[in-house]
Amino acid sequence: MLGFNRSTAKIVSLPTPKTAVVDLFRGLSIETAPGIAAKTASYGAHLAPQTPVYITMLPGADLGEIVQTAARLRGEGLVPVPHIAARSLASHAQLDDHLRRLAGEAAVDQVLVIGGGVSTPAGPFDRSMQVLETGLLQKHGIKTIGVAGHPEGSKDIPADEIARAVAEKNAYAKATGTAMYIATQFCFDPEAIIAWDRSLRRAGNELPIHLGLAGPAKLKSLIHYAAMCGVGPSIRFLTRQAMNIAKLASVSVPDKLLVELADYRTKEADCGLAQLHLFAFGGLERSARWVKAMQDGRFTFDGRGGFAMDESLD
Repeated sequence: MLGFNRSTAKIVSLPTPKTAVVDLFRGLSIETAPGIAAKTASYGAHLAPQTPVYITMLPGADLGEIVQTAARLRGEGLVPVPHIAARSLASHAQLDDHLRRLAGEAAVDQVLVIGGGVSTPAGPFDRSMQVLETGLLQKHGIKTIGVAGHPEGSKDIPADEIARAVAEKNAYAKATGTAMYIATQFCFDPEAIIAWDRSLRRAGNELPIHLGLAGPAKLKSLIHYAAMCGVGPSIRFLTRQAMNIAKLASVSVPDKLLVELADYRTKEADCGLAQLHLFAFGGLERSARWVKAMQDGRFTFDGRGGFAMDESLD
């Protein structure tokens, strides 16, 4: 296959559609939580060594449990990436102590800094930029920082504020030399993702995007999580599929989404989609089996814009 690279004005060879989908799964990360960790016998038995594993910080979270989960993941040969939720932090001192423990007990050097879903801040921080500006991340050896992205917008943050925040974080990354990227909420609409990435690039975004992806799960579960996380447009996208009652109980994979994103990534060399970040709503074991099958290319295109797995995920 041949394509045109607009940034270099040259004809280039393009990967095959299957190779393009497989390439999406290089460098993938995954999400967990202390509550899930307590029920998981082993992460290392399912995930490749050095896989980044994000640890959620939900409102009211026990910071000690987050540290313990991070230490456990590091001990299993994985890379812990704790969330730092600005609005849930009670003070600068609490942030300082939490980062000290994460670095000292779990060798954490990468975090995801988010605003956090709390309407009234618990302390002095009401947005993630304020956490970055404390300098505490650098003090405790944090070398890589993720910040939140919202392909479908946010119900809590006006669009103009989101645009300003992206510009601020690009400027911060350049001024401090910090390795920074945007990690997004999961989304099921490829057109929304592509339009969002293009709009960010037009506005000058240079931060790579780690795109949130819901792994294989029953459609009913996906609708539940979409509603809980406030991804409204994606709920409408899913419920159109749920008109078929049989699909509600079947395991769904984001096949058409992946095909369209792989095609976009192949044809637009300057697109910002760097890698995937997996939400394992269908469970760690099933999600890990699916990721390995995708990385090995164990799927077949179905001629309807998607693909079928070569093995059952049920």
